[in-house]
Amino acid sequence: MQEELFLKLKSIVSNYLPDDVSPDSIVATSNFIEELNINSANLVDIVLDVEDAFDIMLENEDMDGMQTMADAQSIIKDKLANKG
Repeated sequence: MQEELFLKLKSIVSNYLPDDVSPDSIVATSNFIEELNINSANLVDIVLDVEDAFDIMLENEDMDGMQTMADAQSIIKDKLANKG
C-alpha cells in the first residue's frame, strides 16, 4: 500500500516538475519547493489532482503541512483511514 501510494503520488507530482528536474529524483524525503522546484501554483494543482486521484478532501492546514513527499503520503494515508 505504501509503495503504491508513493508511486501514484510520484506520477501526479511528475506532471508538474520543471524541465531541469527529473522524475527519477523524486524520493520520499523530497521537498516540493526546495528540491523539486515546484512553484506554489503548481502545488495547488498537485493538491487538486491528489484529491481526485485518492477521492479525498484536503483542508488548508493539510496543504500547509504538505512540504515533502513523505508529508503528502502521511496526510493522504490519514485521510483514507478516516474516510467512510
